[in-house]
Amino acid sequence: MQVIIFDDAQQVADNAAQWVAELITKKTNPVLGLATGSTPISLYQQLVLKYQAGEISFKNTTSFNLDEYLGIDEDNSQSYRHFMNENLFNHVDINKAKTFLPTCSQGENPREQGLRYEEMINNAGGIDLQILGIGANGHIGFNEPTSSLASRTRIKTLTQQTLSDNSRLFSPDEFQPTLAMTMGIATILDARYVLLMATGENKAKAVKDMVTGALSAVCPASALQMHENAIVVLDKAAASQLDDKEYYLWADKQNNKINEEFGLYHNY
Repeated sequence: MQVIIFDDAQQVADNAAQWVAELITKKTNPVLGLATGSTPISLYQQLVLKYQAGEISFKNTTSFNLDEYLGIDEDNSQSYRHFMNENLFNHVDINKAKTFLPTCSQGENPREQGLRYEEMINNAGGIDLQILGIGANGHIGFNEPTSSLASRTRIKTLTQQTLSDNSRLFSPDEFQPTLAMTMGIATILDARYVLLMATGENKAKAVKDMVTGALSAVCPASALQMHENAIVVLDKAAASQLDDKEYYLWADKQNNKINEEFGLYHNY
């Protein structure tokens, strides 16, 4: 696991944007795994700026999102389809017909829809780079604590903490879903590269459990310890509970020398 610590959240977004930009520039048909939530917004803003400056194109990119609420139409302002349109897709040259979310409409069997999503990812050649955030309880996607580390795309019941954390996004009289479709932990681990962004002191405990805690379903993000190419990009606040921060800073300097000569990726 490569841990990179920056001074602030903007530097986290800038670095994450470099990883995405290099992938979609150098690979002919890149496949991105995308995330929603407050943390990736700054990443998407940087990608839009790079596109507007003519530095990158999403023309040949396929994307798969981590999750989507159950029981919300894609035109609903609370849907993750709407989130992605507003924050990225509407502002770049991506073909929306090649942007996918794990949806499950009224009357559809969520188990069958989960299998279908897995098949779609496989047919696309797998995910090259999966973007992640982390919940204060250690969840990735909507894989809540006690989720199986071998799980695949499926329906999940959201915890009270997640519902409370997300309630700020819903008005008091607005329907807030308690169920969601999400990629499983094993699905996430299948990505060739995983890049997790975390900012703010409220994520520090989850980050510590993920990086140096036990491999446990209690902290789903700890499964990234098993990933060959996991990159964890933090600001100082999110890294505040980590031990050996000096080592991570030292190691990053050494990695930068290799990256400058050979690029960020060692394979696709």
